Amino acid sequence: MALVKHNNNSISDITTPGSLAQGKMTLISEQTASGSASISFTSGIDSTYPIYRFEFINMHPSNDQSDLQFNMSTDSGSNYNVTKTSSFFKAQHNEDDAVTDLSYDEGGDLAQGTGYQNLTTNTGSDNDQSCSGTLYLYNPSSTTFVKHFIAIFNNLADNDRCRNSYVGGYGNTTSVINAISFKFDIGNIDSGTIKLYGIKGD
Repeated sequence: MALVKHNNNSISDITTPGSLAQGKMTLISEQTASGSASISFTSGIDSTYPIYRFEFINMHPSNDQSDLQFNMSTDSGSNYNVTKTSSFFKAQHNEDDAVTDLSYDEGGDLAQGTGYQNLTTNTGSDNDQSCSGTLYLYNPSSTTFVKHFIAIFNNLADNDRCRNSYVGGYGNTTSVINAISFKFDIGNIDSGTIKLYGIKGD
C-alpha cells in the first residue's frame, strides 16, 4: 500500500503507513557484563547472514593494562581454539601531546596461533576508562573458505593515551564457526555491553 502525500510534503499529511523500507542490519542478541570472566555468543551465528557485526560499548576491565581479546569455536563453544593469522597496528596520542605515533604491534598479532586474538592494548581500569569498537566476521558458515575478520577499536589506556587499534586476519579453518568468546587477558569484564548484528549481503 503506497503512502498518501499532498503537495506541501507535511508529515501530518501521511494517512497510511504503507510499506516502509527495512534496514539490512538486524540485531540478533546483546549481553551486558557485570564482573564477568568472559562473554560468549553460542547461538545466532549460523548461515542466516553472510556478515556478523559485534558492537562493543564501554568495555571496562577490572585490572589495569588489560587487553580485550576474542576467540572462535567450531564446536558450539566447547573449545575456543581456532587457528588464526592476523595483523595488528595502532595509532596513539596522549593527553599532554607528548606521544603521537602510528606503528605495527608485533605483540598483538598471531601467526597460526590458537590463542585469543587481541582487539585492544592496555585498557585502563580507572572509573572513566574503557574501550569501544566493532568486529566483523565474514561468512562463518562457509565450508569452503577461511573465516576473515576485521576490527576497529578505541580505548583509553592506563597511561592516559587514546589508542586506535586496527586488527585484521582469518581463522584458518573451513569448518563452520558457530560461537565466539570475548574476555580481557587479565581479570574480569567489570561492565560493558556487546551487541550482535546480522547483515544481509544484498
